Amino acid sequence: MKKTNDTSPDDASPGGTSATDQQTINNLIKITKLVMGIVMLLLGGIIFLTYQLNKSPENTQPTLATKAVIETPKPPAATAETQLEDGKDVQTGLLAGDGLQVVKSTCTACHSSALILQNRFTREGWHQTIVWMQETQGLWDLGENEAIILDYLAANYAPEAPTGRRIPLNGIEWYELKE
Repeated sequence: MKKTNDTSPDDASPGGTSATDQQTINNLIKITKLVMGIVMLLLGGIIFLTYQLNKSPENTQPTLATKAVIETPKPPAATAETQLEDGKDVQTGLLAGDGLQVVKSTCTACHSSALILQNRFTREGWHQTIVWMQETQGLWDLGENEAIILDYLAANYAPEAPTGRRIPLNGIEWYELKE
């Protein structure tokens, strides 16, 4: 007996596959999409759980973002030598004076000496600046060095008398010119 094809030429699609073959292909595509969706959900769940576990309080490893907040810098050790030229420290530009080494090693551990050079405060103003840095910028307690730093800053970076213009006139009785 000769085996005959169950499909008639009318069932064949233009590409040469029958309608049942096309239906089988469509079913396989649907199953593949379903399996891929399930795999994606599982992967998403694994990633989510991994993230949640790393975020838990038991995990004591801080992330890079939290290290900056958690870690408070320690006071630096004083440097060995200070080279002076024209009464200024060559490295920082700070004026020579008692306490320069402490100011140089403490203040420039966090910021440039330019922040000192561009400001002029009274001793109280410098103290308020230190308190602000301690409250908002993570500056450590300066201990006995605070007085040394304040003495240096008040002596070398206090407000200066105005220059470039004459001092405003005081105690003058003014009159109006009449025509």
